[in-house]
Amino acid sequence: MARHIGPKSKIARKFGEPIYGPDRSFEKKNYPPGQHGSSKRRKKQSEYGIQLQEKQKAKYTYGILEKQFRILFERAVQKKGITGVVLLQLIESRLDNVVYRLGIAPTRNAARQLVSHCHITVNGDVVNIPSYLLKEGDIVGVRERSKSLEVVVNSLQGHSNRFSWLEWDGEKLAGKFLNYPSREDIPENIKEQLIVELYSK
Repeated sequence: MARHIGPKSKIARKFGEPIYGPDRSFEKKNYPPGQHGSSKRRKKQSEYGIQLQEKQKAKYTYGILEKQFRILFERAVQKKGITGVVLLQLIESRLDNVVYRLGIAPTRNAARQLVSHCHITVNGDVVNIPSYLLKEGDIVGVRERSKSLEVVVNSLQGHSNRFSWLEWDGEKLAGKFLNYPSREDIPENIKEQLIVELYSK
């Protein structure tokens, strides 16, 4: 299962970034976990270690398993454009991620659960596969009987569409996937070139 159910602050500290959002525990201890975490005499990472950590950070951020991540990378290689950027674009087009970006769910884990429990539609049809890749022009909506769900209502309160590649209709509780985002429009702090170098070895 792609959902991480362990302590999220520990994972954030491992990567030195609050990858799951604002975290008071991370702010108190913004150094790696473990008994030597706060020590300045830590072993220098190898090039491979740095590349591997970047891939792991991307996987944890988006909640993707290794096999799924590898498949997405192979698809990115086959497409035109810069492989690393295309990889992030494909990840951003996943249904669970778009549900989260639209504000229908407060977190990617919550978005994945909404999709899995058949609360989300694509072009009017229920889709329960979180890894479903959207195409340009696809309409992502909340199923009619699910519009009153507490998690959806609370998440959409004060919602404003922050992404130019998505269009939101507050009355219909539906959003349109306009196009694949440019690298500048993806807010995640991921060095995608390191991931490409890792898989290219």
